[in-house]
Amino acid sequence: MTDQAIIDHIKNTVDGADVVLYMKGTPVFPQCGFSSMAVKILEITGVDFASENVLEDMAVREGIKEFAQWPTIPQLYVKGEFVGGSDIMREMFESGELKTLLKEKGVLSEAA
Repeated sequence: MTDQAIIDHIKNTVDGADVVLYMKGTPVFPQCGFSSMAVKILEITGVDFASENVLEDMAVREGIKEFAQWPTIPQLYVKGEFVGGSDIMREMFESGELKTLLKEKGVLSEAA
């Protein structure tokens, strides 16, 4: 894929699901500790999410960093907006901000 094709692919993925996690590995088999932590946070929160394994395509792995202007993976997107990496996710989870954000965006029920 060309650079623009990669960016278009990422944009379509991010826009195609309410919550998307770009990660190393899969939710069932994360390939790094940061991705594992991100998956656990989302699972505990109870939100449905899509994921993309950046280890399967080096162009996507590099393209996602350019897309968000964020140097590390994993990266979380909610309703097409970049939220942050695993450290930000952890801080938001611990403070309750992540659950609030997910509810405000309409991707997590008020009962959760």
